[in-house]
Amino acid sequence: MSASLLDQPETIMPNNDDIRLANESVRQMSEIPLNQRKTLKLTVKLDSGEKTIPIPASLFSFLVDLLKKMATGNAVTIVPLHAVLTTQQAADLLNVSRPFVIQLIESGKLPHHMVGTHRRVRFIDLKNYKTEIDRERKKILDKLTQEAQELDMGY
Repeated sequence: MSASLLDQPETIMPNNDDIRLANESVRQMSEIPLNQRKTLKLTVKLDSGEKTIPIPASLFSFLVDLLKKMATGNAVTIVPLHAVLTTQQAADLLNVSRPFVIQLIESGKLPHHMVGTHRRVRFIDLKNYKTEIDRERKKILDKLTQEAQELDMGY
């Protein structure tokens, strides 16, 4: 990812201690049954005492998912759905080159808007594009797997 996106405070680059702690947190948090509760209470212990904070159950599930990603050593970034990205940031999030993103924009596959002479991509549009290409790739892989099985190729 580009330095501009990684420099945002919403990005966490886990070190070895973070990874170890994330693994332990995931293990413990995964044991908590959420049932149908809409609100949970999170207790934070500080040197000065404890503070109990109500949080939505959906946020708790999100935190577990975030910790799972950290536990594997991945950097995590929180990007609001309404965020507007440069073409370089979009390329970094898709793990492709900036010229490839420009091709996607010019072919109409990725919506954009102009800010002066610069192209901008909404994060939600980028997310929708990625979801669609992932869906298409899975469909193709499923078809290839089926063909390999029909041809008894040992898969």
